[in-house]
Parts: sequence; structure tokens; C-alpha cells
Amino acid sequence: MKNDFKVYLRLIAYLKPYWGIALLIILGFGINAATEVSVARLLKYIIDAIQAGNRENLNLFPALIVLLIFFRGLGLFLGGYFTAVINRSLVFSLRQEVYAKLLRLPSQYYLDHSSGHITAKIMYNVEQVTAASSESLQVLIKDGLITIGLLGFLFYSNWRLTLCIFIFLPIIGLLVRKAAKRMRKLSMQVQDTMGDVNHVVQESVNGQAIVKSFVGEAHEQKLFYESSQENLKRSLKMVVVQNINSPIVQLIISIAMASIIWIALRPQIFGETTAGEFVAYLTAAGLLGKPVKSLTDINEKLQRGMAAAHSVFELLDLPEEKNTGTEKPALNGHIRFDQATLTYKNNIAAIRDFNLDIQAGQTVALVGRSGAGKSSLVNMLVRFQELSSGQIYLDGIALSEIELNCLRSQIAMVNQQVVLFNRSVRDNIAYGQLEGASDEAVIAAAKAAYAHDFIMQLPQGYDTQLGAQGLSLSGGQRQRIAIARAILKDAPILILDEATSALDNESEHFIQKAFDAAMDDHNKTTIVIAHRLSTIENADLIVVMDQGQIVEQGTHQALLAQKGAYYQLYQRNFEE
Repeated sequence: MKNDFKVYLRLIAYLKPYWGIALLIILGFGINAATEVSVARLLKYIIDAIQAGNRENLNLFPALIVLLIFFRGLGLFLGGYFTAVINRSLVFSLRQEVYAKLLRLPSQYYLDHSSGHITAKIMYNVEQVTAASSESLQVLIKDGLITIGLLGFLFYSNWRLTLCIFIFLPIIGLLVRKAAKRMRKLSMQVQDTMGDVNHVVQESVNGQAIVKSFVGEAHEQKLFYESSQENLKRSLKMVVVQNINSPIVQLIISIAMASIIWIALRPQIFGETTAGEFVAYLTAAGLLGKPVKSLTDINEKLQRGMAAAHSVFELLDLPEEKNTGTEKPALNGHIRFDQATLTYKNNIAAIRDFNLDIQAGQTVALVGRSGAGKSSLVNMLVRFQELSSGQIYLDGIALSEIELNCLRSQIAMVNQQVVLFNRSVRDNIAYGQLEGASDEAVIAAAKAAYAHDFIMQLPQGYDTQLGAQGLSLSGGQRQRIAIARAILKDAPILILDEATSALDNESEHFIQKAFDAAMDDHNKTTIVIAHRLSTIENADLIVVMDQGQIVEQGTHQALLAQKGAYYQLYQRNFEE
């Protein structure tokens, strides 16, 4: 409960910028509450006037009724509209904060969580948070003011009789508390199952070609059905708890009302009370049922929102990528690995006591079987994964001492898995720090990557929208756009991680010419992870890796002469 209170206070803090709008909400719902009390007062005057035979104000009463309805509508509009303003603004602000946080989280977070669960947090959970803040506050203000107004009127009319209502409040409080615990648990389950639904959808959409080619539609439909059904079950359980809780509370209120009416009908209670006052009292007591029900129903909104708030704040409180470095050097490309070790959470060492000195301007090829640690090594270099022990030095400066954006802005990387965005070809090449690049520079990079010709054959050339993940292009075309992006960056360190594996022979021939030109630039340090060994024969240094360690290193000819691990890899590759 203490933790819940802290979370709720943190949530309410997001509403502070909107205190001016909140005053308009209170004004609106205050007007609405006043009209509720005025209904009972008006009834008193009408009945008393009829009983007394006073016809002076009878023509005024219809006008007062219309006026009351007008002010009720005005109050509800003011309260409802400005609540919606706060609601949507809160969702907007939270989504911006959560998205900004996601961009700053370490790569390990994305390995540990599916994209479906991540998007559920930013799309579904953030939306649910408003239920605990602005939505519940709306009900609290609107129905709270009505309840206070009606209770005030009832106390004013007959305070002894009104005290009977308070006898039943502890019972209502106990029911609300029990329902709260159950709804909190179910709310968290609903959010988890919503993540499962998102996960299935994203996997089937991203892998739609595999789904179709392996006739997996029925299997994916079954997975979607099962995850959706789990979500449905949890949601319906919440509805059951809410809808059982509400009638029981109403039943208790009705017992309270019946008791009041029974007592009120005793002549000694009201004494000399007029018929108008009697009817007004019963009307006000009857009107009390609806706002009290709403105030008990607020529990469902509160628990749903609080469960979402816990989830969202848990994400916002996660440690971000460590960016404690203060050095902002202009790198030359000298890289030195000193006893570098990378160990995963399950104590599996991807890289162990790795020592390697790469001179500025050198081209170094990393080879070895799958799982040897080649990609892990370059991931440490750009700090996608953090060193467990040892150190990496760039131009003699420890990697951890270099400011993160400065580091990454001076390393160009082409990955095996090409990532393209649903934007134009130009925007995909001139991405991020490159977005200010001139058209001439973009075209020059595309020509260097042998991508210009096929780009010009696209419907709008460089302005062609590539669609989701650029899947309208062939693997080789996508790879060449990624290479053009790296060439445009013109960084002192170039990393090619299996960069030619998706290319056909003709594309590879063109790309290899582009790479040869880049590698011949002695101002650029190039690290190549090659699938086809023929692409790295001219490297200055070839490093053979196995189980995160160096087993051999040397030039192509020297390693062949040793007839060791590289020789065996080369022979196998040649045979293929």
C-alpha cells in the first residue's frame, strides 16, 4: 500500500502543469453538483406552492427547470471537455517519455523482451495509466461534489436521520478493498496477455513470407486465438469482479435508503415538516445512490491504472546505457583490445581474454565458425554490449571514457541483418546524423555502393518510399543501400559484419569493388566479418577466432602456409 501511494503521488505529479485546467474542471463539475441539489430544492418549492394554493410562481418553475438543465449541461461540458484535454495531454507526455527512455535503454533490454511486449507498454499500458489519474480524478471530483452537496442538503434538512447512512459506510469500504486487490492482480494479467497478443501479431506480420511459404497460417491463427482468449478470460474476470462489486454496494445503499425511508415515515421524526420538505429529502437521498455507485466503481479504474502505472514506471526507472565518458576525441582508428572479456548473464563467455592491436588504417578480417564471438567483438566496440572485464582502447583512450554519441558517430557499421525504415531511399541513406547531407553526397555514396542505377529505376527514384523494412527491394539491393549509408558516414572506423552475405554474385562483385576502394583508404580502419573468405584475401591481417579467443592470425598467404584452422576453413569454403 505504501508503494502504491508513492506510485500514485508520482502519477499525480504529471498533472501539475494542468492545474489551471483542473480549476475549470472543478468549476464545471461544481455547477453540475449544484444543479443536482437544486433539483431537490425546486421540488420542495413546487410541492409546497401547490399545497398552499400559491399560483404566483407557478409560471416561473418551468423556466427554472430549463435553466437547471442548461447549467447542468454547461457544467458537464466544461468538466468533461477539460478532463479529456488533460487525459490526452497526459497520454502524449507519458508516451514521449517512455519512447525517449526506450531509445536510451541498453541493447540487452531488447534481447530480454519481445517487441510485442515493448510496444504494449507504450501503446496499451500508457493509455491505461490515465484510468488511475485523470479518469479517476474526474469521477472523484464530479461525483464527489454531488455526494458532498447532497449530504450537505440532507444534514441541513435532518441531521439525525442522515447519520443512518454513515452506519453502512464501513461495510462498503470493506467490499471495495477486497475487490481492489483482485482487480489489481487481474489488471496486471490483462496487460501481460496484451503483450502476448502484440507479440504474436508482430511476429506473423514481420515473418509473413515464411508464414505463407510454409503454410503456417493455421498455426499462427491458433497462436493468436490462444493468446487473445487468455486476454479475454482475464478481462472478463475483471468485469465479473466489477459487476459483482457494484450491485452488492448498490444493495447496501438501498438497505440504507429503505431504513431512512422507514424511519422518515414515522411522524415523530419529521414532526411539522411540510410535504415539500419530505419529498425533497427523499429525492436528495435517492439521488445519492448514483454518485456513490460511481465512487465505488472508481476502484476498477484506479486498479487498472495503477497496475499500468507500476509497469510504466518500472520501465522508466530501468538503468540507461552508461554514458559517463567525457572525452570527445577525433579518432584516427587505432584499436587495441586488452584482455577484453564479455560474459552473458548465464555465465557463458562470448569473448575471453581477447588481445589484439589494430593500427589506424589497417583492414582486419575476423573469421571463424558461427558462434566464435566475431559479432560480439564488434558489438563491444560500439558498446551495444558492455565489457565484463579488460579494456578496449581507441587511440589510447579507454572506450568507457569516450562520450557515447561521439564514439558511435565515428564508427560506420553494416550489419548482416539490414535495417531499413518506412521512409524514402534518400532518408534511409542520409539517416540520423547524416540527415543534413546534400543530394550530391547521397548520390555519390549510392554510386560508390553500386546502388544508384537500381535506385533510379524505382518509381520515384531517391524519393521512393521503401515500405516496412524495405521488403519491396531484393536482399542485395537492401544491402547496398545499407552500405551506401555507411559510405556516406565517412567514419574513421568501418565495420562490415557479414555485409556481403545477402548478395548474389553480380552484386557482390560490385560491392567488393566499392569495399576495395574503401579499404584502400589508409585513413580508414576496417574490420570485416566475412562469410565468403574470398572477400578478405587482401586484408592486412586475418584473425581466426574460436570460442571467443584468437587461435591464429596473420596474412592470407602466411595462414595458408601454416595449414591450420584458417587453411581448413579456406578449403571448406573453396569446395562450397
